[in-house]
Amino acid sequence: MLRWIMGGRGSQGTIEKSAALCIGEEQPKNCFTELQVLKGHFDIVRFLCVHCSVWVFCVTLFQTGERLVELRGHTQQITAMTTYTFIKGERPHTALITASSDRTLSLWDPDSGNRLQTVSDLHSSVKCLLVLDHLDVWLSGGNELCVWNRDFQLKCKTVHHRDAGITAMVDLPKNCVAASMDKEIMIFKLNLSEAEMSILAIHHLADHQDTIRSLININNELFASGSHIGELILWDTVNWTIQAYEHILWEEPAGDGQSEVRIGQQKQSEMSIQHMYSDGELITAAVGSGLYVYNAVMKSIVAYRKVAHDSDILHTELLDNGRVMSCSEDGSIRIWELQDLPLAAEPASTGFFGMFGTFGRSGKQAGAPTKKLLEVPGLRSLELIGDLIGHSGAVQMFVSFGVKGLVTCSADHLLIVWKDGKRESQLRSLALFQKLEQSGGL
Repeated sequence: MLRWIMGGRGSQGTIEKSAALCIGEEQPKNCFTELQVLKGHFDIVRFLCVHCSVWVFCVTLFQTGERLVELRGHTQQITAMTTYTFIKGERPHTALITASSDRTLSLWDPDSGNRLQTVSDLHSSVKCLLVLDHLDVWLSGGNELCVWNRDFQLKCKTVHHRDAGITAMVDLPKNCVAASMDKEIMIFKLNLSEAEMSILAIHHLADHQDTIRSLININNELFASGSHIGELILWDTVNWTIQAYEHILWEEPAGDGQSEVRIGQQKQSEMSIQHMYSDGELITAAVGSGLYVYNAVMKSIVAYRKVAHDSDILHTELLDNGRVMSCSEDGSIRIWELQDLPLAAEPASTGFFGMFGTFGRSGKQAGAPTKKLLEVPGLRSLELIGDLIGHSGAVQMFVSFGVKGLVTCSADHLLIVWKDGKRESQLRSLALFQKLEQSGGL
């Protein structure tokens, strides 16, 4: 069973919306026609986390919206949160780890709401957490990288005196970890052969030209990083070499108002990659207010949309049905479907002009010529099929529970559970018939 757990922090201004992209109220491919608003937070809700526990909690949550437990203890904003499952006795037990700007780490029991452990007076705020299940340890990253066991005991650490600190981490084979720090990725190795555990920096990757905003695992062979200027790099997980390099450059008209402009008359606008997600084959990247879908296995572009929202996209994912979902600072959540582009003789959809770089290290260093995305064989389009309107502030992220629904969190302090209206109606009818049958009404 699933529960979801929330964390909040910091305030943010309201977002002015526009109707730049609208599909109207008739959305036949959008199943999320029913919503439930959950109140309880008094500040921005930035994190959602899935917790595996008793099944009845998930059923109760999605049907009643009951707040199961509230965790209090941090004095400042929450900066990172993750779950940690380990064997306690003979049964698996899941705990929640939170980090805060108050320079503390806390271990919680989500079932009781009790804070089990606390580490305070850290040298810096922790910006990211990573659980290494196969080693039964977890890592915290900030200005220092620390390794902890399940009892919150510090096993080892390495210090890096940098203003930016570690902002993201991913697990790699052979007890290695990749950590992003400003423009670089550091490779750390956990040494378990000694009497005491140690962690050492063994390699650094300095191929990005600007700050790394996103770092994710793709599969056992690849991980990816995205930068502030739209650089997308795929890395080998074992030897850490570049497997593909792409520089996402949106084209902008030179200001003459013409709908079709030659490449020489266009200005290239570099856009930040705020978030990435992968299902092991495809990558979705939030690039400014646009979306970009890339096949990591084939090393090829799949689809893109320069303007997918009115403001920057904060979170994007691939759904189980192959569709793409995104949420934005403009307060909207949108569902996209991959569709084949029209034939060459047919007019292409407006807003679909862009540029992208070549693959491989040589493309990055030698500045190989770029080409229009529309010339790429097999390119598909991202068509809007659903627009979920309910939040009045920036939507920070979402968690999908498959057929059970979707949960979103926002700067408006609210969480919204979005449900399949048809499925919910059938469930209510079934419950009513069962109740009548039990009471002898049928």
